Amino acid sequence: MLTKRNLFVFVFVIAVIGLLVVQYQYLRVGLGLAKVQFSDKIDKARENINSELSEVNSLTYTLGNAIRKDTSEVKIGLDSLEKASQYYLNDYISYQLNVSGIDTPFSYTLYSRDSITYLNSVRPHLTAKDNLTYPIQIEGYLPQLLQKEIILEIGFEDLNKYFLGQLRGLIIPGLLFLLMIIFVVIWVLRSFYLQRSINTTTNEFINNLTHELKTPVFSIGLASKILKEDVPENKKEVVELIRTESDRLKKHIDKVLELASMESGKKLLQFQEIDFNPDLKRICEGFALLAKHETIEFDYELEEGPYYIRAEKFHLENVIGNLLENARKYSDQPIIKLKAHTRRGRLLISISDNGQGIAKEDIKKIFSKYYRVKNGDVHKVKGYGLGLYYVQKIIKMHRGKISVESELGKGTKFILSLKLTKNG
Repeated sequence: MLTKRNLFVFVFVIAVIGLLVVQYQYLRVGLGLAKVQFSDKIDKARENINSELSEVNSLTYTLGNAIRKDTSEVKIGLDSLEKASQYYLNDYISYQLNVSGIDTPFSYTLYSRDSITYLNSVRPHLTAKDNLTYPIQIEGYLPQLLQKEIILEIGFEDLNKYFLGQLRGLIIPGLLFLLMIIFVVIWVLRSFYLQRSINTTTNEFINNLTHELKTPVFSIGLASKILKEDVPENKKEVVELIRTESDRLKKHIDKVLELASMESGKKLLQFQEIDFNPDLKRICEGFALLAKHETIEFDYELEEGPYYIRAEKFHLENVIGNLLENARKYSDQPIIKLKAHTRRGRLLISISDNGQGIAKEDIKKIFSKYYRVKNGDVHKVKGYGLGLYYVQKIIKMHRGKISVESELGKGTKFILSLKLTKNG
């Protein structure tokens, strides 16, 4: 079990790492797309800004006076003119960026080719080393006014943070879903191992209890055999009843031990290729003999030819016997039919009765451990709810299938399907 646990944990860790890698790759792709979109937007903004600043208007006129330090046509000081130009240009760039869909802090510098700086933004200017900068060569009015090439350089700080902000709608839900998956898987694995631990403890308890019961049952059986030789004739029936019931109890204990050992994986079935036809015929003949002494109408029909299958004969015989016994117990005046034939490389064995039938909602549950179909508020037939659980488990271990057809008040049919190893 420790090996399986480590395997589950290893697969879980690999799956989580895989999800993180996929998430990271999606993030890289998203960032690449965001950068392409930003580049398209900034190109559009640069085009609009250059177009606007190439013409004579209130902004370029104010900028021209500030650059030339000419206050003759304005009634404010030079410092005020430069400050007004600085904010005026800042607001204009901010507007054009917003129109183009860019909403992130920026800085700018207006300078000439001979490295004379005319205006700086209120925010500190970012160089290319610090982050991305986008130069715009101004055309028209300002270069003609100054007889120089004028460049407006716009810089952006921490664009990766901006891009991640644009992808927040994908990153946050992705991380939330990943955390939810991790939580659910851990919870499921924890519940699974807790259930396994409970089942193991329960099986160990049942195993120990049934082993303890075998000793007194054996003693009772032995004592009944000794008593039978010396008791009066009128008491022999009582002793025989004790012996019969002790044998019956021993069979129940053996069945519980068998199930516990199979569930714990301690007991593996020894499969071998057999012709199941003679064994099935012997089971049917034995049950037919029993039917003669009880009010049971039993009929069986076996297709001629060998039934070569790979099986563990003891348990497969128990499966047939268990289904026949159920058909007997759950019918008031039993009419039981067993049919066996081969078709398309499989052996099909059907056992039908005229009993009380099973409701549709119960059919899905009858193979569950300890589950028993109720008749009103009480169980009509006593038992532990292990019979059909045992049947299904054995058939699955034979790589076979079992199906049920039933209708309330009309009876039930169980159909076993086993793969033939070779045709007769």
